[in-house]
Amino acid sequence: MGFEIVVVGTSTGGLKAMQTLLSSLPEDFPLAVVIVQHREAKAEVGLCEYLNRHSNLIVSEPEDKEEILPGRVYLAPSDYHLLIEKRAFALSTDPPVSFARPSIDVLFESAADEYGKAVIGVILTGVKHDGARGLARIKSRGGFVLIEDPKTATCREMPQAAMDHTPVDRVLPLEEIAPLLQELTVSRAVSYGV
Repeated sequence: MGFEIVVVGTSTGGLKAMQTLLSSLPEDFPLAVVIVQHREAKAEVGLCEYLNRHSNLIVSEPEDKEEILPGRVYLAPSDYHLLIEKRAFALSTDPPVSFARPSIDVLFESAADEYGKAVIGVILTGVKHDGARGLARIKSRGGFVLIEDPKTATCREMPQAAMDHTPVDRVLPLEEIAPLLQELTVSRAVSYGV
């Protein structure tokens, strides 16, 4: 079985990080990419439109119960937790987790439970520790975990917290993450004869 989904968590400095990541993924990238970017409850509109100008893949905010499709980018709506259940999205207004809604941990933990070893978890620049616990869950279910190098991140706190919390598969500068994601989709597909 190959990888099916990439889940990404970011906070402060995330706009530039997402732009760099998405602009480097090719239009035929075969996996769904789901992103939690910490935003204010009344965040400005237009983030998807902005990211679409820098992405080869379609970027949208998912609706509750929307099916997850390969080759698409999904951005968690502001002020909602984004979960994955039965290969579809669920939106929740449960209380903030790690002072955040949407919470990276909530997305990552639900992705780990749903996809097991078919999920790639990525932590990018950010403050606080949201995502560390979720990344550990992905690793414990056999998924692949990848962290932006804290030394080159705009904000090192979130990637460092993730590194301190779980053994990671790779730590890379931002510019090297998209090429590795492409390599992983090919190598895992080949190794499983897909």
